[in-house]
Amino acid sequence: MPDVTREVQFDATHGPSLVAQAPVSSATLTLGVEEEFLLADPRTGRVVPAARTIRERAAGPGADRLVFELTQFQLESNSAVHTGLHDLHGDLLDMRRAAARAAASAGLALLACGTALDGNAGVPPLSSCPRYQDMLREFGAIMDCQGVCGCHIHVGIADREEAVQVSNHLRPWLPILQALAANSPIADGRDTGYASWRALMMGRWPSAEPPPFFRSAEHYESLVNGMLAGGTILDRGMIYWLVRPSDHVPTLEIRAADVCPTAAETVLLAGLVRGLAETALREVRAGAPAPEVEDTLLRAAYWRAARDGVDGDALDLLGGAGFSGAGVSGGRVPAWRLVDRLLEHVRPVLEENGDWTPLTDQLERLRRSGSGAARQRAAYARRGLLHDVAELLTAQTTASCWA
Repeated sequence: MPDVTREVQFDATHGPSLVAQAPVSSATLTLGVEEEFLLADPRTGRVVPAARTIRERAAGPGADRLVFELTQFQLESNSAVHTGLHDLHGDLLDMRRAAARAAASAGLALLACGTALDGNAGVPPLSSCPRYQDMLREFGAIMDCQGVCGCHIHVGIADREEAVQVSNHLRPWLPILQALAANSPIADGRDTGYASWRALMMGRWPSAEPPPFFRSAEHYESLVNGMLAGGTILDRGMIYWLVRPSDHVPTLEIRAADVCPTAAETVLLAGLVRGLAETALREVRAGAPAPEVEDTLLRAAYWRAARDGVDGDALDLLGGAGFSGAGVSGGRVPAWRLVDRLLEHVRPVLEENGDWTPLTDQLERLRRSGSGAARQRAAYARRGLLHDVAELLTAQTTASCWA
């Protein structure tokens, strides 16, 4: 199997290629990141329920922030709180490497991938948490084939009212964030036809969708209480909206993305999310209204993002005319066109924070290399072997490639 502790320098066909130190950010909003990973046989890509063993073996920086997830073949990492993107990258890489070294010591690989390559039929082996057994009893076959891996970005917004208003402003951008991070085209031993099969798997849960347009924090709470009363969620931890105010830390949590192939791509996603959140917070404080995109169109755009990723088309929710015209759709456009529009939207904030150059450099490398989904498909297409995809994912997961 590949040496999972080495630094991997990807060429233009396989991903980012430059290791460099980014400037310290002067951003006012803090960042934290949760990443979910698979434990798998490096030869077949088949998931292996070894989380407890790997967690016990993990050592070194960041190892104490590796925790269990839904299934016994997953691990989650929880970053510290950061303001600088370079520091965030180092933290994420420490945790990935600690988990990968522990996995390698057991003959396994740590994979930053949204779905199990070789399938995961039936109810997965669940972690020893009574809550997961309650979920299985209540939701039945929705639990089949679960154990998908996402990336959750926390942005420090403590005021609940401001958090739900920022959520409103972020709604139209959720699909393009998913497109950028799409990293789960292979599942059950085949190409699913979707850049993010994880998005489709998560969408089976009643609350796993773009959030509603909230009139206020009180409106948010009334909807949550209604879901609890109806049994569509068992507890507040099952609020799987793609953006939600966190219930345990003073943040707004953005949950739209697959786990990213590299720590650098996670930092790219986190930097763009913070740029959007800071821009939105300024708009909220200035009294600017959020675009009221129709729920049906927003779900359609999210489906398109899951299908095509950033390498295909996207649904233009804002009609190509900025933020005027609630619910207007401009039809299908190349996804990268919306990435460019997102960049222009957040550019003032990114330039003030010192994040513009490192993020645009990283985006350009991603544009050249293709998304995580595209790289998986290229590896699979060479010989039709899951081994080749698993080898790529193993190398990418611990690659140091932040610029």
